[in-house]
Amino acid sequence: MQKILVCWVGRTDLRASLGELKGNAKGPIASAVAARPFDAIQLLANYPKKEVKAFVDWLGGQTNTPISVDQYDLKTPTDFEEIFPACKKSLNALQKSYPDSLELTFHLSPGTPHMASTWLILSETEFPASLIDSSPEQGVRDVRLPVSLSSEWLPSYIKNRDARLEGVAPELPPPSAQFKSIIHASQVMKKAIYRASKVSPRSVPVLIEGESGTGKELFARAIHDASLRKDGDFIAVNCGALPKDLIESTLFGHEKGSFTGANSMQKGKFELAHGGTLFLDELGELPMEAQVSFLRVLEEKKIWRVGGKSSIDIDVRIVAATNRSLIKEVAEGNFREDLFYRLAVAVLKLPPLRQREGDLKLLIRHLLDQVNKESREEPSYKDKKLSPKGEKIMLQHTWPGNVRELLNTLRRLAVWSDDVMITAEDVQDGLLSDLSKLKKGGDVLSREIGESFDLTELLDEVEQHYIEKAWLESGKRKKEAATLLGLQHYQTLTKRLEKYGIES
Repeated sequence: MQKILVCWVGRTDLRASLGELKGNAKGPIASAVAARPFDAIQLLANYPKKEVKAFVDWLGGQTNTPISVDQYDLKTPTDFEEIFPACKKSLNALQKSYPDSLELTFHLSPGTPHMASTWLILSETEFPASLIDSSPEQGVRDVRLPVSLSSEWLPSYIKNRDARLEGVAPELPPPSAQFKSIIHASQVMKKAIYRASKVSPRSVPVLIEGESGTGKELFARAIHDASLRKDGDFIAVNCGALPKDLIESTLFGHEKGSFTGANSMQKGKFELAHGGTLFLDELGELPMEAQVSFLRVLEEKKIWRVGGKSSIDIDVRIVAATNRSLIKEVAEGNFREDLFYRLAVAVLKLPPLRQREGDLKLLIRHLLDQVNKESREEPSYKDKKLSPKGEKIMLQHTWPGNVRELLNTLRRLAVWSDDVMITAEDVQDGLLSDLSKLKKGGDVLSREIGESFDLTELLDEVEQHYIEKAWLESGKRKKEAATLLGLQHYQTLTKRLEKYGIES
């Protein structure tokens, strides 16, 4: 078991190395090293490197114990948002260096009270450790807390804090900085962002469901950046793109010679994401046999490389995404129920663009600015503008591909339009057909008649298409939409809106 002393370098320690303390006192760190045996010393420092090096050289003259230093550039030594990630980063690195035999001791005296508070919390939660402090009067002594932070204090604190958050949820506070890149004004997106920001500080798994192009990876990255793991890696894996015979090798790694072509040891995505976040996109595409292995890793927090003889501990937060309804996949026998409930701790459902009232115009303008910025270095490119009529046509489109389709459409319009102004005609030419309405065989009058043909379903499809079109063109006003459709009473339209879920 390797005994490691971990602490910040304090101003008193620097003064001790310069002989500025009364009676040539040694300072907190040197006193601890002289009083107790350690196999290594891990220092964290936010003072200038020259001063820190001089201190380390001096401390090295007091002990034969190996000394390592992690240098951090803190804006202020009293900012928990900087101190906490720095401490976690150093501790994660130590765990990688000593995966099976690490005994931590945190020294509370060096540094600011905010640094000492961080060691207290970490010792009772993610990184069990002994605590010590020191003073000229009492020397080096053990510190024991009167309560357990992890089992007594933190659960009640989190419960009370969450209750306060739920109390203000109707007002939905502004998003944190990590979510400001998600352009929105709609209440439904505000709610999704609020829930994502609320779950970000936790380490629980997050399952994000939503249609293709709704921004699932954007949310996953924002959750990671707003979490305590933000200094760790964000590793993204598209489960739908993994060849069946390489899934376990890709996720868990392999040893040299474990199969044909394994010419060297390879770490898997879980191992690479240790201390950070693993984003599993299109999780519903994982085959059943891979789901079994995945469940085992989640339960045991260990992985086995293909061909490996021993397990490897991992500390990974899982954020998964799917454009399917996983609960429906479970019901149909395509996804393991036990794995679903392991992952579905925090479930975020991202709304499609057609349900984000008020967002489309914002996104059109923001993304066109983005397209212009992307293209300015290209030969003869001029910034493009969208005409009012062209914008109106885009506002009426249903965008089955959501934000991804919108962005690519704007890129296409910027390329094909000859003038600076993108006209209504340009937009009509550049919009792709609604794939959801073409999947069953092209033009409505050209469908093949056979066993799969359903006249009632076809008529419903046509009716829904024109009701949606009238609903948008009328500005979502029932009387005007009913008039456009030739309906004598708008109550008739109300029933059809409810039938197809258009009004909601």
